[in-house]
Amino acid sequence: MAVKTESKAGAKLQLKWVRSAICAPVKQKRVVKGLGFTRLNQVIERPDTPAIRGMVAKIPHLVVIVN
Repeated sequence: MAVKTESKAGAKLQLKWVRSAICAPVKQKRVVKGLGFTRLNQVIERPDTPAIRGMVAKIPHLVVIVN
């Protein structure tokens, strides 16, 4: 997982869902859905907040930070 070190006001994170959550625990499936992913290899943009970073930290094996 690439880590973005700068956190500016209005900064965005581009996240890509790279691995299926089929065999993942239910909690991790809920995190994927909570981030807003609907299909594999989808790239979404979310604000760079501690809440979003915490969600990504829970599933580093399923998502990648693109930028």
